[in-house]
Amino acid sequence: MNKLLIFAAPSGAGKTTIVRHLLGKYPNLSFSVSATTRARRSYETDGTDYYFINAEEFRSRIETKAFAEWEEVYEGQFYGTLHSEIDRLWAEGKDIIFDIDVYGAVRLKKKYPEQALTVFVKPPSREVLIERLRLRGTESEETFAKRIVKADVELAFENKFDVVLVNDDLEEALKRAEKIAEDFLF
Repeated sequence: MNKLLIFAAPSGAGKTTIVRHLLGKYPNLSFSVSATTRARRSYETDGTDYYFINAEEFRSRIETKAFAEWEEVYEGQFYGTLHSEIDRLWAEGKDIIFDIDVYGAVRLKKKYPEQALTVFVKPPSREVLIERLRLRGTESEETFAKRIVKADVELAFENKFDVVLVNDDLEEALKRAEKIAEDFLF
């Protein structure tokens, strides 16, 4: 049975670092590429980092039920997982790892209850999370403020996940993530 290993967390908690580590360690894991309407960043590649589509196309795909899950994460910015992405990777015999928001994680778990494990990556504290976001230096003050508000909402989702992984020390968090992945996948 193909499986879905779903990581979600507020921005800055470290989920992307953990997901990349697991992808490098386990060859049978493949990354689920999400679709989004947000602008592509200079270092991103369409089809590798995201499927970049316009809002009209995204809404059309919502209407045709092309998404396993989707969310308007910020006003006018949609993100979602296409059924075709899950089908493609499962057809290749892969287990799928996700790096998505908390709403998407909860929806995927509901849709695939027997095949999915949800992992909430939790920062050691709200203050540490804010500091990590600040140190990134990738946000304007306006987007930084939006991320903090969103993070406060997302932190309340912890109890909706199968596993909570506290990322207080990265090396320890990576080891715990490996154990979680191995226990679920093998």
